[in-house]
Amino acid sequence: MPSTSSASLRHVVLFSFRNNAAAEDIDTVVADFRKLKDAIPGITAFEWGTNVSPEGLNDGFTHCFTLTFGSAEDRDVYLNHPAHQRFVATLGACLERSLVLDYWAR
Repeated sequence: MPSTSSASLRHVVLFSFRNNAAAEDIDTVVADFRKLKDAIPGITAFEWGTNVSPEGLNDGFTHCFTLTFGSAEDRDVYLNHPAHQRFVATLGACLERSLVLDYWAR
């Protein structure tokens, strides 16, 4: 879908942390992820939360982050931005798995 002034591109990131990840390290990941909104142009919104679903279908994923962009180009700037690349490089110590999904909000 091409970007338009009313379209929003959502970038959803799910994290599953290692069993031995310290709570302080997870808190640091969350804080560092939040900082990207101010560091990278084009992010129009950022929200996050932890799984509270009673269904038990989260497959080990506990943290969800949603970033909103006005265009695919803005998302691409984010993906290649040095601040994002530095953030991703810090995840190896405590991250078990991640899942990323982008979609145009309807």
